[in-house]
Amino acid sequence: MNIDSILNFGGNAGQYIIPFIIVLSIVVFVHEFGHYWVARRCGVRVMTFSIGFGKEIFGWNDKHGTRWKVSWLPLGGFVKMFGDTDPASTPPGEEAVKAMTAKEKKVAFYSQSVAKRMAIVAAGPAANYVFAIVLLTGLFAFNGQPYTSPIVDKVMEKTAAAHVGMKPGDKVLKIDNDNIESFEDIKRIILMNTGTPVHILIERDGKEQTLNVTPDVVRMTDRFGSDHTLGRLGITSTVLAYRQLSLPQALLQSFVEAWDLTASTLQGVGQMIAGVRDTEELGGPLRIAEMSGKVAQEGVSSFVWFLIIISINLGLINLFPVPLLDGGHLVFYIAEAFRGKPISERIQEISFKAGAALVLSLMLFSTWNDLVHLRVISYIRNVFS
Repeated sequence: MNIDSILNFGGNAGQYIIPFIIVLSIVVFVHEFGHYWVARRCGVRVMTFSIGFGKEIFGWNDKHGTRWKVSWLPLGGFVKMFGDTDPASTPPGEEAVKAMTAKEKKVAFYSQSVAKRMAIVAAGPAANYVFAIVLLTGLFAFNGQPYTSPIVDKVMEKTAAAHVGMKPGDKVLKIDNDNIESFEDIKRIILMNTGTPVHILIERDGKEQTLNVTPDVVRMTDRFGSDHTLGRLGITSTVLAYRQLSLPQALLQSFVEAWDLTASTLQGVGQMIAGVRDTEELGGPLRIAEMSGKVAQEGVSSFVWFLIIISINLGLINLFPVPLLDGGHLVFYIAEAFRGKPISERIQEISFKAGAALVLSLMLFSTWNDLVHLRVISYIRNVFS
């Protein structure tokens, strides 16, 4: 990357920053509104509903005494409930509890039953999933469900498919125990495969036969410039069609799609932890900004799909059992339900500090990956070498 390309990127930053802020603000609002809505249903007083962190840009108070505000750092948000000592819902100390009146305790988050607290915490990730399912249902109902025929159009030379004798015209029926209805099903299964043998049932000239294939492992760069380690058969199909769905069918398929996206994300994370997948694929806010800008230029449908993916990922990540995230709080509440009393304040304090350190480390690591991906690091090295 030379100085001209960096200046060009900086000059076009608006086309990335604005879509990025829109995408993140929408999914964060949905997430926090889930917490807010269930908290209000449970009788908890909500003090603050913030989109972004840091100094407030503008805001207002509603009739329930909640301060709704937008802050200058658009990298998240929070809902602070009455009785919390901070936006992370850290319980108040004993002295603070003693100072509360009976009326105040009734509307404080910490004084609610375990079931209510679990419902409030789980509502954020749940809202992200509901939002994604609503958008998916709308896309499938109005545009139809896009799919590509699972009939092989071309077999590339010197690939796994060519090695086992796959031919144009072969129709893929099953991969192991998974039924194949579209070429997307094949891609979903094979892309996450990093060299594990699979059994592929095909139909050729009206007859079925099984092929034992070990997908190739390849390193590819996507349209955003990110590197990925993927499985590949070496076949293509180019027939694009839209499966028209009724509203109930669209709703059902949206659940299937949300499940598939969740499973793929978990599988990818598991492969990174196991060392099978490169951690350089882990992106942060800079890469999300870049992708937001690019999909915004590709049309409404692409932008909505990106919103769906980000919303599901935000909901899923917040369910990870990491202190500071919603999943970490749920672990404490589940333990409290079994023990009959809360986890000690000391253990919670240590856990939250460890969780904060882990989250911060992941943010720094993903941002480093972004800088490497954008070739900022290599440019700096060239300047000073």
